[in-house]
Amino acid sequence: MLKPLRLIAVGRLKTPFWKAAAAHYVERLARWRALAVSEVKDGDPALPVEQRKNQEGRAILAALAPRDIPFCLDEHGEALTSRALSRLLEALPANARPCFIVGGAYGLDPTVIAAGRRVLALGPLTLPHELARVVLLEQMYRAEAIARGIPYHHD
Repeated sequence: MLKPLRLIAVGRLKTPFWKAAAAHYVERLARWRALAVSEVKDGDPALPVEQRKNQEGRAILAALAPRDIPFCLDEHGEALTSRALSRLLEALPANARPCFIVGGAYGLDPTVIAAGRRVLALGPLTLPHELARVVLLEQMYRAEAIARGIPYHHD
């Protein structure tokens, strides 16, 4: 049985090259893990930023399932190596579903970050949320390749 993974992201991928890149890694990852991707609607652009993030945050929290172990992506989170991410995923119980959460253009609401098991960063740079999603998918694939000894990752 494939160990499941989940990704919750604010908004849809709109730019064709981000969509293609994400699809590439989703397809590669599907060899080893069942991946559920859930997209929640962007907050109302007429709202102030904090209210918009709160609206998105409520939708994210409502989308979480009881077996999801939320890992929030935030530029201020902990930066892991690819090997450390692989070990983190392998160490989780078999019945748990790691759930990576990518916020919208303004990041995640503090209520979502507080609900996370861990807050992770893809690095110290701020990335557009569409790019962050693609980078995360690539790192999920890389973590699986590392766990299986597939010669994709080079130290």
